[in-house]
Amino acid sequence: MTAADFWDRQQDAQATVERLKVLKKVVDPWHKAHQTCGELLELVGMMDENQEESLKGLQEDVAKLSREVELLEFQRLLSGPFDPNNAIVSINSGAGGTEACDWAQMLYRMYTRWAEQHGYTVQMVDLMQGEEAGIKSATFIVQGSYAYGYLKAESGVHRLVRISPFDANKRRHTSFASMDVIAEVDDIPEIEIKEADIRIDAYRAGGAGGQHVNKTSSAIRITHLATGIVTQCQNERSQFQNKHVAMKVLKARLYERLRQEKEAALATQYGPKKKIEWGSQIRSYVFHPYTMVKDHRTDFETSNGDAVMDGKLDEFIEAYLKQNVAKN
Repeated sequence: MTAADFWDRQQDAQATVERLKVLKKVVDPWHKAHQTCGELLELVGMMDENQEESLKGLQEDVAKLSREVELLEFQRLLSGPFDPNNAIVSINSGAGGTEACDWAQMLYRMYTRWAEQHGYTVQMVDLMQGEEAGIKSATFIVQGSYAYGYLKAESGVHRLVRISPFDANKRRHTSFASMDVIAEVDDIPEIEIKEADIRIDAYRAGGAGGQHVNKTSSAIRITHLATGIVTQCQNERSQFQNKHVAMKVLKARLYERLRQEKEAALATQYGPKKKIEWGSQIRSYVFHPYTMVKDHRTDFETSNGDAVMDGKLDEFIEAYLKQNVAKN
């Protein structure tokens, strides 16, 4: 970065800056923890057992350092090639009409709250509102270091059991929504998208209105002819920006398809792997007749459902990642 011509190639320079941010997020906390450890050891050597207040403060500092070291150790679990990348997240409501649409919106709120709490930014790509309430689907990009590494643990079907706010008879309903997470990827040699391979359609964006919304055909839908994969974006201000984001999502989905095909080929040689499919939920959120959120892959559970819906997901994510490392 100190080279005289570093900023002459803006795209390469920006990639280097982003790479530096990722590395600093690993190295800086380690140096800080190492320095804190040395300072605490010096304090231990200076104290005696009669300094009760100082000893109590020292114990609190040691406990805090212990948690910081645990987080550093946990980050070692995120060793996949694309774990440091942004995450492209899609939420789709299942069968059940308004109930399922409302559940999809609750999940969208839960993950955006989680992202905010971790200092990530959320870029909306496409949003389809429900006919009466909630959302039918939403696609958004969670931007920040290791967003994909963490959120990949959330991919699958999520099941909700509650007393329906839309049922006048106050009966218990079960709703499903699916969560799909793929890594945002750039410069993947295996993925080359030619103009002849895609169809691009422009249409008027939906929404509440505004200077451009609903007045110009700025929304973009891209169809990859060979695979039938469709991506669309309507939340940017111009057709060019919407096309850029839609192409980014298409590239990520094509790479994910290629990755899955490679895994399927390996499975035929080394044995089948269990797939996450519609109906085989990864997690249940029960709010009636008791409150319990349980992950069916790790058996981790909590009775604090309100905290989970407010974005407290770290314990579920950690349990899943630790289990995967143990299996491998």
